[in-house]
Amino acid sequence: MRIVIVRGIDDSPHDHWQSIWQKSLGPAAVRIAPASFTEPDEDDWCAAINAITGEDDILVAHSLGCLAAASWIARGGRAAGAFLVAPPDENGSAFPPAAHGFTAPHSALQVPSVIVASDDDPYCSPAHLTELSTMWGSPKIDVGQHGHLNRASRLGEWDEGQRLLTAFAAGLGVRLPGV
Repeated sequence: MRIVIVRGIDDSPHDHWQSIWQKSLGPAAVRIAPASFTEPDEDDWCAAINAITGEDDILVAHSLGCLAAASWIARGGRAAGAFLVAPPDENGSAFPPAAHGFTAPHSALQVPSVIVASDDDPYCSPAHLTELSTMWGSPKIDVGQHGHLNRASRLGEWDEGQRLLTAFAAGLGVRLPGV
């Protein structure tokens, strides 16, 4: 079992919680390597997820990475679970034009999953998060007002997120190393 980090557009800098978690997990965590984080392509990102993800792995996705992870699963990808943080609304006014072509699947994800989001995310309204939760069959956890749960949110190690991931993994019967 590994944690597969699926970062969002423009990648995640060293002080983003995903990068901090990856560093703390050492070899128990890997990240996808698409052709571009700045000019993303959904098919390429799905191929990058497919290239490194095993059926016992847990996807930890942020933002655009959530749409890529959900699309990969909808295309038949298998993992132990998907921890989806701050998925964006591809039809929202703040959605990056460079990510045009990424879409949220309109069917239940065929792996256990959870959506973790902030109720003041500028990239996705609470109503759209509820819609995604219903479509994907993914329970939604509201963590309050922290924006997009990204670098600008100044979450650092994001202890609350680590606790949520640990609980999600425990529900899958998995004990995470070092998170």
